[in-house]
Amino acid sequence: MVEMMISITVGLFIIAALVGVVVSGSRNTRSNDRTSELQTNGRYALETLARDLRHAGYRGYTWADPNTPSGINAITNECATGFVVNLRQRLWGANDANPFSATCIADYARGDILVTRHVALTPATAPLDANTIYFRSAYEVGEMFQTAVPGFVNAPQQDYAVETYVYYISPYTNSAGENPQIPALYRVALGAGPAMTPQLVASGIEHIQFQYGRATTDLNTRYYDADQIIGSSTDASQSEWDDVNSVRIWLLARNSQAEPGYTNNNTYTMGDVSYTVNDGFRRQLFTTVVELRN
Repeated sequence: MVEMMISITVGLFIIAALVGVVVSGSRNTRSNDRTSELQTNGRYALETLARDLRHAGYRGYTWADPNTPSGINAITNECATGFVVNLRQRLWGANDANPFSATCIADYARGDILVTRHVALTPATAPLDANTIYFRSAYEVGEMFQTAVPGFVNAPQQDYAVETYVYYISPYTNSAGENPQIPALYRVALGAGPAMTPQLVASGIEHIQFQYGRATTDLNTRYYDADQIIGSSTDASQSEWDDVNSVRIWLLARNSQAEPGYTNNNTYTMGDVSYTVNDGFRRQLFTTVVELRN
């Protein structure tokens, strides 16, 4: 009887130890999964932004300012009148504000807005889509068109699809009714129609900030918020946005689910913003500087 009691007691200790190992392993697995989620979403969002910024201003062969666009139909959900055809302005931004709330962005949550404009990396092939906006590019001239092909004939020349993107933070990934709401990086993209439509870039992105580098008279690059740079999103004339040579990005990623027993009351410094939280979500801050090529 005594031996049996001793055996049962020893067995219980062994079982308790095994349960502890399993529980600890499960916690570590969940923690690793949360870390992986943060890093995967954050890095993908950052890489997408960096790639698009390096492409901003690309116009194929054309080095001169584009000609006046011809034959462009009305663009559904265009952010502002003349917004898409302003191809000569490669970059524009808004500082902690949504100037397009009545037009192309209805689900803005917080943070900065970034606009990039360029043509596709590869030329289009015949037949061209009548609902797509193109840019005919030659060395000394270029012109946007849709239904009316430009009259100039220069060699070499190619037709490229026009790409315009507006990046912003949405309060949700799928819909306003999702529970819990998972913030996401979205972009409004120019597509066929022509129309500007929302595209999900990366889920779990809660906040974003940009600062823009300009070379000053002392030949040093200094960074400014968007509202410190002169020039509107539809102005085709020269503006200070033409002088931007690099973009600094802060991007805050957040887990999709709160972690039981964990409290996050950190303050994240992102450019001109100090963002304080108080909940059970883990977060990771990503930052980089992208040099503009065009």
